[in-house]
Amino acid sequence: MAKKKDTGFVAEFKKFILRGNVMDLAVGVIIGGAFQAIVNSLVNDIIMPVISLATKGVDFANWFIALDGNKYATLEEAAKAGAATVNFGTFIGAILNFLIMAIIIFLIVRGINKVSDKVAEAKKEEEEAPAAPTTKVCPFCKSEISIDAVKCPHCTSDIPEEE
Repeated sequence: MAKKKDTGFVAEFKKFILRGNVMDLAVGVIIGGAFQAIVNSLVNDIIMPVISLATKGVDFANWFIALDGNKYATLEEAAKAGAATVNFGTFIGAILNFLIMAIIIFLIVRGINKVSDKVAEAKKEEEEAPAAPTTKVCPFCKSEISIDAVKCPHCTSDIPEEE
C-alpha cells in the first residue's frame, strides 16, 4: 500500500513552521529575550543608580502618584495599603530601557551595514576589474582565435608568440 501524501491544514502548518525564516525568527525572539535581561540589568543596576545620584538619591521606582489622595513614602507602602497608583517612575525606567535597547540595536545594525558595504564595495571593484582576454586575432586572416592557439584553425598559419 502506497504511503498517503500529507495534505490539509496540519501538513501546511508543518511546512510553514519548518521554513528557515520562521526558525530564524524564533531564534531572534529567544536571543532578544536574553538580550532584554542584559539591558534591564544595565538600566536598573548601572544607569538608574547614576541618575538617582544625579537627582540626589531619588529612586525612580518610588516616583508614583497615589490615586486615593494619601501620601506614601514608597510604592511598597502604597501597595500594602491597597492604594491604586500611577507609577510614572516605572514608566521612565521602561522608556530608558527602550532607548538603550534602540541605541544598542542601532549600533549593531550600523556596524553590520558598514561591514556589508565594504564587502559589497570590494565585490563591485572585483567585478569591475577587466577580465583577462580569452581570445586574440590571427595576424594573417584576422579571425578571432583562442589566446592559447599556436596555429590558426581558419587559415592554418603558425601564430607567432607574443612578447
